[in-house]
Amino acid sequence: MYHDLRRLYWWRGMKADIARFVFQCLNCQQVKAERQRPAGLLQPLLEPAWKWDCITMDFVTGLPLTPRSVDAVWVIVDRLTKTARFIAVGPRYTMEKLAKLYVDNIVKLHGVPESIVSTRDPRFTSKFREGLRKAMGTKLKFSIAFHPRTDGRSKRTIQILEDMLRACALDFKGAWDEKLSLIEFAYNNMGERRIVGPEFVEETCRVIDQIKERVKTAQVRQKHYADNRRRDLEFAVGDKVFLKVSPVRGLKRFGKKGKLCPRYVGPYEILNRRGNVAYQLALPPPMSSVHNVFHVSLLKKYVRDPSHILSADPPDLTEDLTFEVVPVMLSSRKVQQLRTKDIHYVKVHWRSQNVEEITWEEESVMRKEYPNLFDDQGTFKF
Repeated sequence: MYHDLRRLYWWRGMKADIARFVFQCLNCQQVKAERQRPAGLLQPLLEPAWKWDCITMDFVTGLPLTPRSVDAVWVIVDRLTKTARFIAVGPRYTMEKLAKLYVDNIVKLHGVPESIVSTRDPRFTSKFREGLRKAMGTKLKFSIAFHPRTDGRSKRTIQILEDMLRACALDFKGAWDEKLSLIEFAYNNMGERRIVGPEFVEETCRVIDQIKERVKTAQVRQKHYADNRRRDLEFAVGDKVFLKVSPVRGLKRFGKKGKLCPRYVGPYEILNRRGNVAYQLALPPPMSSVHNVFHVSLLKKYVRDPSHILSADPPDLTEDLTFEVVPVMLSSRKVQQLRTKDIHYVKVHWRSQNVEEITWEEESVMRKEYPNLFDDQGTFKF
């Protein structure tokens, strides 16, 4: 723009004025991708004082359903010694049953932990959390919504667990839950214990102190490597920021589909600062179901300008910051002929927040996801 204008015009501070004008463009702020290092420095967790004082929790889901009606593994890892407990759970387990499993497998053997680190899984953020806090005084440290990153210990343990489960499925017969106890023993086996009596207590204390020092050294090294690829970004209470949104394939927003959706929505005002890299935003009432604390990497500063006209209607976002659309009717059908098969398509009219889109979708997929668009004879409705 500067090179085009300077052929015909000139004024003092012309280049700075043009740069300021482009920087304040509302459309550019919402659609342009940032070409900078990710915001937010690494925030290491404090090292535990003793074994099983601080633990991490996560679930391995999607496993084959066994005769005992279990299809997931509850992975609980000690952050200091890396010892793990693998508990088989089912899809219909209630909060009361999960709490009983927690007491039988963790509290009975290792005592009540001081803190628990986990993602914002609904099984952790509901009644189970309140029961732990009131009955045992355990502090629960959840990851930030839409930024599910903790210390990575559970994820690494889950990778090893899945490899061991695959090996059991290949080498042994029977359901995978029957081998879970042996898998836990193999994972936690640290060799033969040769020291007994008071000498074992002294050796344990010495090893724990050594582990704590090594964990602290590793955290300092990891923070140094991570911060070299990140940048420090801070906002003040009262500032307005844009919120980054990741559209899902096949969903539409603002009359556009997929990649043509805006990268950022808002702006929203910052109400409070939560920690060093998280901020609480003032979200509109339609987004009341969305957790209002976000990592700084999901925020972008809003540059004010008197000419900006901000939309009063907030976006219809779901809890995972995606867009919802619904089909209203099917208008026509076509067949794509391939060498070995024919693919049937239907023309779908989608609607979202008074914006209508028309796309071609595969008929078999539409029948499974939206059976109400077809009548009893199997033909689609006009």
